[in-house]
Amino acid sequence: MSTAMPYSLAVIVPAYNETEVLERFHARLGAVLDTMDTMDAGATVIYVDDGSADDTWQIIDRLAQADARVAGLRLSRNFGKEAAMTAGLDAADADAVVLIDADLQDPPELIPELVARLREGNDVVYATRADRAGETRFKKFTSAAFYRVMERVSDNPMPRDTGDFRVLSRRAVAALRELRERQRFMKGLFAWIGYRQVSLRYQRDARLAGDTKWNYWRLTNLAIEGITSFSVAPLRVATWLGLSAASLAFLYGLWVILKVAVWGDPVRGYPTLLVVILFMGGAQLMGLGVIGEYVGRTYAETKRRPLYFVEDRRGATRPFTEP
Repeated sequence: MSTAMPYSLAVIVPAYNETEVLERFHARLGAVLDTMDTMDAGATVIYVDDGSADDTWQIIDRLAQADARVAGLRLSRNFGKEAAMTAGLDAADADAVVLIDADLQDPPELIPELVARLREGNDVVYATRADRAGETRFKKFTSAAFYRVMERVSDNPMPRDTGDFRVLSRRAVAALRELRERQRFMKGLFAWIGYRQVSLRYQRDARLAGDTKWNYWRLTNLAIEGITSFSVAPLRVATWLGLSAASLAFLYGLWVILKVAVWGDPVRGYPTLLVVILFMGGAQLMGLGVIGEYVGRTYAETKRRPLYFVEDRRGATRPFTEP
C-alpha cells in the first residue's frame, strides 16, 4: 500500500460501565487522531455500549455531540465483550480498523505505529504485551499458561501474550464478518482467518480508573470457551483417561484373581474397592462433563440466534446485514 494514498481509519471501543475512564480515554485518543489527520482520509471512533448500568451511554452521547468523528452503538443488553466487538466490526467501514479497550491499559498512542505496520502490506497487526503492569503474579502466570496451552492444543495457534488490541485491514474485517458463530472467542477468530499477521510488542499499563470486569470466574469461562471452540483436545483427554482407567482396572482385576488362585489369598480390601469405584465414577462424570460442554455449544449454534441487538445509535455507522 502506498503511504501517499488516502487511508480511512475506524477505532472500535467496546465499553461496559466505563464512566470513570471514558472521557479521559477519548481525550487521549482524540489527541492521537489529530496527529493522524494529515495522512488519513478520515477517522471514526465507534463506541459500543454493551448494556452498561451506569452513565456510559450518556457520556458517549455527549462525545458524539462534541466530536463529529464519534459514533455510538448501544446494545439492548449486556451481550459480552465478544459480541460488542463484533457489533463494532459490523458497523465499521474503513481501510484500517483498530480494536482497543477503554480502560487505557492499551495506549492509544500506539495506534499510528500499528497502522504504519498495516500499511506495509499486512492484514493484521496485533499488539503483544512485553509486560503487564498492575496485575498480580498469579494472574500473569495463569494468563501465560493459558496462551501456551492454546498454542499446543489449537489447530490454529494464537499468538502468545496478545489480547484484542490490534489493527485489521478491510479484507480481514470482511472475513471476520462472515464468521457468525454464536459461541465466540475473538482471539481465536483473529488467528483463524489467516492472512498476513505480524506482532508489535509494547508495555501494557495498569488500568487508569474503575474496576476490571474480568474476575477469575469470567476469565475461567472465557478460557473454557476458547479451548472448546478451537480444539477437540478435551475430548481426546477424556477418551485417554477412560482407556487408562479401564486398563488399570483390568490389570488390577487380573492381579486379584492371580493372588486368589496361586496363594489362596482371601479377597480383602473393601477400602481399595471403594477407591476404585469412586475413581471410575469421577472419570466417567468428567468425561460426560467434557462431552456436555461440546453438546451445549452445538445446541446453542443450532438455534442461530442473533449475536446482538442494537437499541440506539449515534453518528454514522455502517448498516450490517448478516450473511
